[in-house]
Amino acid sequence: MPVTVLLVDDEPLVRAGLRAVLEAQPDIEVVGEAADGAAVIPLVRRLRPDVVAMDVRMPLMDGIEATRAVLRTVPEPPKILVVTTFEDDEYVYDALRAGADGFLLKRARPAEIVHAVRLVAEGESLLFPASVRRLAARYGDGDRPARAALERARLTEREAEVLRLMTRGLSNAEIAARLVVGAETVKSHVSAVLAKLGARDRTQAVIAAYESGFVEPG
Repeated sequence: MPVTVLLVDDEPLVRAGLRAVLEAQPDIEVVGEAADGAAVIPLVRRLRPDVVAMDVRMPLMDGIEATRAVLRTVPEPPKILVVTTFEDDEYVYDALRAGADGFLLKRARPAEIVHAVRLVAEGESLLFPASVRRLAARYGDGDRPARAALERARLTEREAEVLRLMTRGLSNAEIAARLVVGAETVKSHVSAVLAKLGARDRTQAVIAAYESGFVEPG
């Protein structure tokens, strides 16, 4: 089955460019478009895309509010990939904190766009870990609730080790090789970390690790 994508951007040329790049791939299908975040929820409910690629800045409802709305109101929500002009943008970090699964630069090369969509859809590793770390170092504010949540989580020593490796962008297979354990064992540890932190996916777990001070982003 192809990865299905909904494009959301107020610039028609951006949507057209993303559609051309993605639809050139045999395993990716663009199932719809919208010009603003306000139109996302009904389209997500009707089209059930795997991934929503959404501009972080739009006139009526921006990507941050649209991300929150989708995750709050849609059962089994899609993965959300925010699209931005600037890499070092506080809006991007706010979108990640709101629940987005990753971000993509509008000037990215076609191969990078395709890779980002596939990686976010799979959910097996963190997209652009070095960029997420820089954003956390610049805009993270030492979230007290995040620190309390991590303390309550009571991660085991191995789970804590897995979380540290997740922040470095390692995939499950890479973590398994590093720890010399099976891939299924790592998958179980990752699932336990997400459950204990109350995180929807590994991106949210990594943000929690930075916000709580468990891992220093600098």
